[in-house]
Amino acid sequence: MARGTTKDQRIAFLAAGGTGGHIFPAEALAHELIERGWSIHLLTDERGMRYSDSFPAEETHIIASATIGGRNPVKIARALAALLAGYLQSRRLIKARQPAVVVGFGGYPTVPPLLAASHLKARALVHEQNAVPGRANRWLAGRVAAIAMGFELAGAVKADRVVVTGNPVRPDVVAAARKRYPKRKPDAPFRLLVFGGSQGARVFTRMVPDAVVRLDEHERAALQVTQQAQGTDVNYLAEAYRAISVAAEAASFFDDMPARIAACHLAICRAGASTVSELAVIGRPSVLVPYPHALDHDQAANAAALAAGGGAVVIEEKDLTAEWLAKHLAKTMEDPDGLALKAKAAKKTGRPDAARRLADLVEEVAAEAGETGDKEASS
Repeated sequence: MARGTTKDQRIAFLAAGGTGGHIFPAEALAHELIERGWSIHLLTDERGMRYSDSFPAEETHIIASATIGGRNPVKIARALAALLAGYLQSRRLIKARQPAVVVGFGGYPTVPPLLAASHLKARALVHEQNAVPGRANRWLAGRVAAIAMGFELAGAVKADRVVVTGNPVRPDVVAAARKRYPKRKPDAPFRLLVFGGSQGARVFTRMVPDAVVRLDEHERAALQVTQQAQGTDVNYLAEAYRAISVAAEAASFFDDMPARIAACHLAICRAGASTVSELAVIGRPSVLVPYPHALDHDQAANAAALAAGGGAVVIEEKDLTAEWLAKHLAKTMEDPDGLALKAKAAKKTGRPDAARRLADLVEEVAAEAGETGDKEASS
């Protein structure tokens, strides 16, 4: 029995690749299921351990996995060996812990547990965060009881049951969503938030300061910039803004990002599923620059879903210039009413109850195991 688990508690295995885009929805579901009396185990890779301190799991298990890509036969063989090792790990865990349900959130670390669950006849489902399903979830779709989708516009997947739940967001996002959009008053500071998610935002490191320097003196004086950056880029940003006398805070990571989103007048960011969902639930206008090398162009589809409701402006990275960004910033700073309308439009597309919806589906899938057993016993 897992540490802290009572005899009557149901156990849920949550399997997620080790990036924030996969881990954060799993964390949100974990909180909701714990409120309902479940015991949670997180199955992830080494990268996922970065989030283990905040993830409310009874136990965290590192599952061997690897991405299959390219044509190098040696690398392919190593990846398959890692996935096989993860599969055997997962079989042992499922047999030992007997989870009532296994939930996958995408990324290759989800493949071994979900495949093991399928072979052991354990109840399982997957949650797809992006508007375009990832390769791992597409491959698993026919092997699970249900597919939960984060977006209405999600690409077609072959599965017996597809349910649009939305993307679960963490409790601190729900708390931030209670704060009204801070419509800017004349001569008040304009709070600009710039961030990039797990793929980084190096394109913004030079682009945003280059755009800001093109603003007039009055506009620069009003700006308050909060910007996420990679490694040594933090020092570059701090010096770049200092040189043009713009108030700025730069860091490689902000552990209170939902609160910072809630406080901003405008966000400039990538378009990962979690980012788009959090912007929508909190209700903040944004300029979305989809990561151009994202597999299946999922970020472009995510961005389109938010832009369709009027809550975001989308621009491809190849079209993003300092001149365009400067003009857009100047225009939006002068139009607080327009930004407030975009914030309202963004919030209309949000699904703050996605964790509850997904938890309901999880419990339905888990309950079907008992129904199946009853039918088999009576036949």
